[in-house]
Amino acid sequence: MIQKWNVTIPELTGEETRGVYLYLPRSYDWEPERHYPVLYMFDGHNVFFDSDATYGKSWGLGEYLDAFEVPLIVAAVECNHHPDNGRLSEYSPYTFYEPDFGHVTGRGKITMDWFVKTFKPAVDKKYLTLPDRQHTFIAGSSMGGLMSLYALLEYNHVFSRAAALSPSLWVAPDRLARLVRGAAVRSDTVLYMDYGSRELGNHELMQGQFARVVSQLLTRGVKLTCRIVPGGDHCEASWEKQNPFFINTLMYELDM
Repeated sequence: MIQKWNVTIPELTGEETRGVYLYLPRSYDWEPERHYPVLYMFDGHNVFFDSDATYGKSWGLGEYLDAFEVPLIVAAVECNHHPDNGRLSEYSPYTFYEPDFGHVTGRGKITMDWFVKTFKPAVDKKYLTLPDRQHTFIAGSSMGGLMSLYALLEYNHVFSRAAALSPSLWVAPDRLARLVRGAAVRSDTVLYMDYGSRELGNHELMQGQFARVVSQLLTRGVKLTCRIVPGGDHCEASWEKQNPFFINTLMYELDM
């Protein structure tokens, strides 16, 4: 079951509303004493329904979770669609310049503070969640993948596991490297991270940057599942095919 409602994020877009999509597992209604881990996701409009997806194709995550009866709540928030780099700004931890986009002011910390201080408490209050760090995850793709990696490192006291699909590692790579080196990462931190073989050429030197970040994460002791997806591309149709891989990583040997 997927519920949908609108929220505002005053710190980012004032009174303008955006959608929230919340998936409840099939067992939710008939096991009233059971509590569930929660996966928070970016680009919520692309996660469940083709009819809402930006390019007409979603991850189809609800169908996958239903088919395999995964005991997981998913709370996904729609992105900022403003044409003036609204999504890039909210989904970047760092201010950066890129010729195709110009100067982008990074407001990723504001976004994550809202997730942690406003959205998560609201979800925990209304639903049968396991609110502790061990059972709190985050995931996204592209800029949402970068944000998931950032959230896992910078907010490691909140999120124990994350999935970063095709993360935009080209954004401020030096700043990201400093974060990986200096973050207070606990020993049970788990990360799924991938990149499509067909998208490696989308940004200059991406293969080397991906390898550097992988090496840095391993040095920090992150329990990393890392893949180059054969034939993988930068699109929802490709990310949908990774549902089994990243969900299995997030749920693997989880103490329920």
